[in-house]
Amino acid sequence: MPNCIVAQSGGPSSVINATVAGIVKANQLNPLYEHVYGGLNGIEGILQERFVDLTKMSDHENQVLRQSPSSALGSCRYKLRRDNVEDLEEIFAIMEKYDITTMFYTGGNDSMDTVAALSEYAAEHNIANRRFIGCPKTIDNDLMITDHSPGFASAAKFIATTALQCWQDLNVYPPSRREVFILETMGRDAGWLAASACLSGIVDVLILPEVSFDEDKVMNRIRECIEATSKCFVVISEGAHYADGTYIAAAEARNDLFGHAVLGGAGKALEQMILDNDVCSRCKVQDLSTAQRCHASEQSLVDVTESYRLGMSAHMRSADPSFTGMMVGVKRRTDVEEYDVEYFAVEADKVANFVRNFPKEWIEPNYVGVTLDAVDYMKPLIEGTPDQILKDGLPEQVVPYYMRGEEVEKK
Repeated sequence: MPNCIVAQSGGPSSVINATVAGIVKANQLNPLYEHVYGGLNGIEGILQERFVDLTKMSDHENQVLRQSPSSALGSCRYKLRRDNVEDLEEIFAIMEKYDITTMFYTGGNDSMDTVAALSEYAAEHNIANRRFIGCPKTIDNDLMITDHSPGFASAAKFIATTALQCWQDLNVYPPSRREVFILETMGRDAGWLAASACLSGIVDVLILPEVSFDEDKVMNRIRECIEATSKCFVVISEGAHYADGTYIAAAEARNDLFGHAVLGGAGKALEQMILDNDVCSRCKVQDLSTAQRCHASEQSLVDVTESYRLGMSAHMRSADPSFTGMMVGVKRRTDVEEYDVEYFAVEADKVANFVRNFPKEWIEPNYVGVTLDAVDYMKPLIEGTPDQILKDGLPEQVVPYYMRGEEVEKK
């Protein structure tokens, strides 16, 4: 039998490892490949022939892998360009050397572009029996076509839970203490994460990238809340911007290797505006930063289960020798009353390099929050909490494979 390889790319999530666990378990139940290799640090590590062998993973490790946050195989921000012929040729040479017929690549927009680029190169050069399959993940929930992206629900659950708990803390003091609490979430181009805070039911002001920031309107809205209750709970996305596209973030934005803005500081910028406009003299800012994507003890049972099953579905579909250049997505069923999903396939190039914004029709005017339709969409995704395997009182986690010193010997 030939071999396959699975790798992870881009920003991690708390359930990205569940997809890897699903691929490994599926091959143990239905062996299509002699070896399931894990590529360390994404396409960058594959180019360096840095592999581990996941084929004989124990049931216990498979279960622990599902509850382990971040990317157990390591990640990268390496841009595989179509005009970089040297990289493309090297990847195919490495796949031939290790008899790898299938690459499963788990990631977001740019990772799906990698899947599309490699499958296009194979087609253009008549390279047979080399297949590339995308498995989506992104806490930003900004991938097109799929109903939602694995990773979003767990991040949403963490954000909504944190918002509710911070709101409880905010309100312990009497009305004589006027205060604004600002919660900053990730979300460069799309406001899904910030909007998910509204599942808590306590958000007073919501600022998303989909609606241009109007300082006067926002300040007036905060004043109204302060006058009414002496407290105001604000949620702002890091990608909040003015009508001309300028980010309100305090730190000057710079671009990463993919040309995406690297942001941070929107909450602090808003705090300064509140103080400068004499809206309130007391503000607190909580930037969720990395915590919102790696807080695996807040996993949604729905999220981790779907991520695992998506990996199994991708493995099953790879039995078809013509299945390449595709992403396996999640489709919400409409033929049943209870929430359920099914898995489908779509061309990766229809997903790559597009952004799915939070629907404007789900945004209430005057920055007051989201509609009931938005809540109805998000609420089923955060249901349930997985049973956790504990070790010394803490959630057990796998030792990242890139830290083990167990790499497959180079050929």
